[in-house]
Amino acid sequence: MSEKKSKKIKKSTSKKKVVESVKISKEELENLRNEVEAEKDKNLRLFAEFDNFRKRTAKERIELFTTASKDVITSLIPVLDNFERALQAQNTSDDDGIMLIYKQLKGELEKKGLKEMEDPKGKALDTDFHEAITNIPAQDKKDIGKIIDVIEKGYLLGDKVLRYAKVVVGN
Repeated sequence: MSEKKSKKIKKSTSKKKVVESVKISKEELENLRNEVEAEKDKNLRLFAEFDNFRKRTAKERIELFTTASKDVITSLIPVLDNFERALQAQNTSDDDGIMLIYKQLKGELEKKGLKEMEDPKGKALDTDFHEAITNIPAQDKKDIGKIIDVIEKGYLLGDKVLRYAKVVVGN
């Protein structure tokens, strides 16, 4: 038992020595707390900056995938217009080759995100979607400022305007 007592005494004296050597002034303690707070703040800001970077790059990547084919689709819209003009010039049925090719082309473009704008005839001019080509006198007062005719259809790619609808407005 004497060995155990001597070990306990040694431990207690060594603890006292450690406690005495760790004593620091209040000023030093406050400085250490301030340093810890500054490091926590720096760490939090760095984490927030990284999180914003991650979100921004993910958003850019998604946008890139949705608009990657923008140039190709833009160049195919006049082909789509010419198909529609050819179909109007010829009285074709749904079984004709030209009609089948037109439907296939339009279907593939729609799969890639191309949407035709709804027919704006009779609606007010919206410069976010329409481009006024000319003004003509309105036959009725209710047609003033409204779209009278559509020269070229407008198209959207996702939510973005790919081509503005070219319209004639009554005045």
